[in-house]
Amino acid sequence: MADAKIVMELRNRTGAGVVDCKNALDEAGGDIEKAIEVLKKSGAAKAAKKSAERTTSEGVVAVYLHHTKKLAAMVEVQCETDFVARNAEFIEFGNDVAMQIAAMSPEFISPEDIPTDMLEKKRQIFMEEIKEEKKPDDIKIKIVEGKLNKWMSEVCLTKQDFLKNEDMTIEQLVAEKIAKIGEKIQITRMVRYEMSPSSQVC
Repeated sequence: MADAKIVMELRNRTGAGVVDCKNALDEAGGDIEKAIEVLKKSGAAKAAKKSAERTTSEGVVAVYLHHTKKLAAMVEVQCETDFVARNAEFIEFGNDVAMQIAAMSPEFISPEDIPTDMLEKKRQIFMEEIKEEKKPDDIKIKIVEGKLNKWMSEVCLTKQDFLKNEDMTIEQLVAEKIAKIGEKIQITRMVRYEMSPSSQVC
């Protein structure tokens, strides 16, 4: 049975329920870091279940404006109820995502948003890059998939490392918020504005 102090420490660090913390610590043999990983995985599973079963009809539009006033981002994040839409943690989540978009300039929200022809073109480019390498075809396929995943981690918001905690991606952040808040959460639309350099006048 997990020690009560460790359970509370894990709860404070993750925001998970007491029972979930106890179960995670039991599964991890009392190791708090391993228990955090267990909770992340279970949180992702719960998030997937909620996403499949529920719909969103509330939410907020979060805005980030850089101190220079030359860079801004807007993002629409949705939840299930107006109660959660007014929740401080949900609002902070929206603000964090808006800042992420401004700083990291993603082209797409998730890999599912990438046009099929663009994805196939990238795959062909990566295949071309390694075609002269003397490796078995199955290894080449793995290399290309690795390159595609790396590219998607740059251009897709959900696959990017979270600026405030690079140990998790935006996708994992969403899963964590779903598990903690208890509602389905979606990032549905985004836009980024950056002022172009002024043209020189002769």
